[in-house]
Amino acid sequence: MRTSRLSHAIALTLIVSGSPVAAAGPSKVWELAGFQAPESALPDPERGVIYVSNIAGQPAEKDGNGFISKVSVDGTMMQERWVTGLDAPKGMAQSRGRLFVSDIDRLVEIDIASAKVVARHEAPGAKFLNDVAADGQGRIYVSDMFTNTIWRLADGRFEPWAQSDALKGPNGLFVQEDRLIVAAWGVIKEGFTTTKPGNLVMVSITEKTVRDQGDGTPVGNLDGIEASGPNSYLVTDWIAGTLYRIDASGQAEQLLDLNPGSADIGYMPTQNLVLIPMMMDGVVAAYRIE
Repeated sequence: MRTSRLSHAIALTLIVSGSPVAAAGPSKVWELAGFQAPESALPDPERGVIYVSNIAGQPAEKDGNGFISKVSVDGTMMQERWVTGLDAPKGMAQSRGRLFVSDIDRLVEIDIASAKVVARHEAPGAKFLNDVAADGQGRIYVSDMFTNTIWRLADGRFEPWAQSDALKGPNGLFVQEDRLIVAAWGVIKEGFTTTKPGNLVMVSITEKTVRDQGDGTPVGNLDGIEASGPNSYLVTDWIAGTLYRIDASGQAEQLLDLNPGSADIGYMPTQNLVLIPMMMDGVVAAYRIE
């Protein structure tokens, strides 16, 4: 009898309100200002820090002003200029004690323990190296958005690995088992403008075949990507300033409406925390995803 009355009360509540109560969206945990065009935020759980790349100028200008900041996981600046002397650093990946950072037309390799640049891997012909990802074998993948190319550093050689118009302006990269998931900017017309917005694209690491992830429905000018589960991804749209969750079929759900410039995200799955560099605002914000 008690259960029946409770169910009746819930039903009446839904009728009065007009719809079920919506699930809570992402909640901001912290925000840290003071960056100079922050492009990427990469958590290092082993060391309990977050690395943030600062372009500190124009994204394709070789001015030597770029640097990497080191931030605590609770949003406190630890070392603003942890590594300096870069040009326009963007995407980052960590592998075997090294931090790999894209820098226009080269891949910079930093020894994390000493905070020293130990190598600069040149990419002749590259126009706009962007995101970086590492696989379990220590191979490093780098997107070149303007030439529809994925570069790879393997066995000391940095060279074009996959090239196809089907990459649709590759920006964000995420290695998942035997495939590389690409957040595509879109079919580029001129500069950063597109004739068609991007979607998620999948590249087979073993065969280098390229195809749409899901049905290929255009989503936006996609930038950062991280997996939020085996079949879903957190993805930013830089131009619209949006955080999406995109499932394996390609369907996108908007989670956050932000300012333009939401760039290369990091994700801390143990805390359900997504780190979003807001490039135009000079801040990095952390949101808990429910």
